[in-house]
Amino acid sequence: MRPHHAFWPARLPEKVTVPETSLWDNLAVNARRYPEKKALVFFGTAISYRQLAEGAERLAAQLHALGVQRGDRVVLCMQNCPQLVMAHFAILRANAVVVPVNPMNRAEELKHYITDPQARVAITTADLAVELAAASDGLPSGQGLSHLVVTSYTDAFDPAVGGEDAPPDAWMGWLTAAHALPALDGGEVLRWEAALACTSPAPAHVVGACDLAILPYTSGTTGLPKGCMHFHRSIMHNAIASALWGSGSSENIALAVLPVFHITGMVSVMHTTIYSGGTLVLMPRWDRDLAGRMISRHKVTNWTNVPTMIIDLLGSPHFAQYDLTSLVYIGGGGAAMPQAVAQRLLDQYGLRYAEGYGLTETAAPSHSNPPDAPKQQCLGIPFMSTDARVVDPDTLVELPVGEQGEIIVHGPEVFEGYWNKPDATRAVFFEKDGKRFFRTGDLGYVDADGYFFLTDRLKRMINASGFKVWPAEVEALMFRHPAIQEACVIGTRDAYRGESVKAVVVLRSTHQDTAEQEIIDWCRANMAAYKAPRTVQIVDALPKSGSGKVMWRALQEQEKQ
Repeated sequence: MRPHHAFWPARLPEKVTVPETSLWDNLAVNARRYPEKKALVFFGTAISYRQLAEGAERLAAQLHALGVQRGDRVVLCMQNCPQLVMAHFAILRANAVVVPVNPMNRAEELKHYITDPQARVAITTADLAVELAAASDGLPSGQGLSHLVVTSYTDAFDPAVGGEDAPPDAWMGWLTAAHALPALDGGEVLRWEAALACTSPAPAHVVGACDLAILPYTSGTTGLPKGCMHFHRSIMHNAIASALWGSGSSENIALAVLPVFHITGMVSVMHTTIYSGGTLVLMPRWDRDLAGRMISRHKVTNWTNVPTMIIDLLGSPHFAQYDLTSLVYIGGGGAAMPQAVAQRLLDQYGLRYAEGYGLTETAAPSHSNPPDAPKQQCLGIPFMSTDARVVDPDTLVELPVGEQGEIIVHGPEVFEGYWNKPDATRAVFFEKDGKRFFRTGDLGYVDADGYFFLTDRLKRMINASGFKVWPAEVEALMFRHPAIQEACVIGTRDAYRGESVKAVVVLRSTHQDTAEQEIIDWCRANMAAYKAPRTVQIVDALPKSGSGKVMWRALQEQEKQ
């Protein structure tokens, strides 16, 4: 028995049995149980469980008609909206695999998410369709998309909506903009309404717990992003466990503002709520006053977030107008919650902020603070059904209380491995005590109570407001700039975001007149906004080791001084 079991919530089991059914079955069952209950709310428009399931069935039939077969990968690239949820479950219903892609990615980045999983079909919103089409058109013959399904935000809400349900005025332009459908070389573009009008029958639903369900991508110290293979069972485990952990029931109302293309929003918010039969109040982007209104108006009970959202909401001049009394669970991760902010939530509103920890490879939480006994600025205790330890990163021997080492995780939420990357898979797994443990690459320690704390990273990574930025990926993109001879990307302190991206650059001799701002502007135009360096420093040379490798740690340590 591990020390943290003394703090285990008495109401909860220490492990859960994962059903043999698929993730689609969670929606199908609740559509029968609660056909007219609100499943989704989006700017004043409600979609019932029956409507959600029926729409997903029709879209699944359309995907099947387009040639999507069991196990095929389908790209899903959009911000939070009802169509994202419907498309996600439609792909699962069609026995296929969801490839969730960050909508901030630009065409050059999107190419990899088409070619690596060998996706032939993508579903997106009209404002992003041009980038996906450009990505596909830029690929060699036979490697691009055959079909692109395109929706508009106004397919899901009435632009004339007013009052508390209305989007912020600043959003109306991009929410309601009319976009012409792009052409797709060698392929077909379908409008959302046409896809939902499909009258062909959906294929028999034949996948289960041991079939591939989700292929989210994560980067690393080298190379392009890698697909993390999650079967239905790993996502299902964390959906069920998260529901239990957060007092889940069919009466839960969750604010879905964490992006659902990200593993935490997808599993801990969307799948958890759909499994429970609750209601998702969807926000496509963060806006503190819209969030305050949505919590107040819809009596939100559960809100998983990143700490910067809480800080921003508490700083709103309108905060006194909002009613947070409906909240029964508030927590999240991605960055440490400042102690003073957590204390204010507790003192003024009686809310204990429960921080958690997890990776794309662990289907979001591998650790979470018990809602009844959280510790501040702490990762929490190993999640349900999970064995987590701290080991010496060189010898893999378990370390005593208080000693820093690498955090390792074993449990049903851990992914199967990296898509078509057997060497990378072998590098992160090892056997210990008869169990297959995943090496997180994060350094931390365990206290005497069995709570885990993060101290540093073995992996080279920047955490900007919960978005993980992998320097090697940013560097690879920057090398395409004609003026850049060498680039080294590091993290820099940011009072609000925690960390921001900085690039230290050596210019080519032929482009010595290139300005730092010019490089920043180019990066913003060619990569996702959260990856793009906010600062650029031009230097004559980068520090290198005797073998010629760039000594990024030296630059990182210099930046911290």
